[in-house]
Amino acid sequence: METRIDSSQKHLRFSQEIKSLLQHLAEQPLTLGDILAETSERGFSLVIALLVLPFLFPMPPGLTGPFGAACLLLSMQMVLGRRSPWLPKKMANYKFPRRFAHVLLHNLRQITRIVEKIARPRLAKIANSSWAWRFNGFCISWLTLLLISPIPFTNPIPTIGILLLAVATIESDGLLMCISYVITILITGIFAFIGYGLWLAPSLLPAIFR
Repeated sequence: METRIDSSQKHLRFSQEIKSLLQHLAEQPLTLGDILAETSERGFSLVIALLVLPFLFPMPPGLTGPFGAACLLLSMQMVLGRRSPWLPKKMANYKFPRRFAHVLLHNLRQITRIVEKIARPRLAKIANSSWAWRFNGFCISWLTLLLISPIPFTNPIPTIGILLLAVATIESDGLLMCISYVITILITGIFAFIGYGLWLAPSLLPAIFR
């Protein structure tokens, strides 16, 4: 039997939830565990969005691996149908540097406020179905693998796809989910093209410089 989310429940909008986290951050350091505890099921998408947002910009050394691993772990739980997010204690207790977390949350709030102008509850049969939850997790997992792949200067491409899926999931927007699936296919095509080009490069470069 298919599990559905009660669409009559009224949730805070994504940007309002981030505002609440900013207020929390003003009082004490913020951990991934704090976010998951405060946002429950919605914590999946919120934490994933926080983890991938830095990939839109130059990343501080040493964060790419841990952030990507945590994002992959959460998205794989979505694939398995889990509704309560879980992270290993070491990951859950990770404290964002306060200034870094403030900039991160502020930037994410600005982005989500823009996306929320087009995102709203639509196509409830798709948005609230268990298969969509699992498929969103699969798409995020796949895009995360592309994100942490060793192809230079490509991080923002899958990050955009992941952020769209995260907002679509939180806002229960079935139409945006469908658009995100198409974008995921396009991103996969872009990476396939880049990968094919890199594979051909060793044989093409000698011919070019003759």
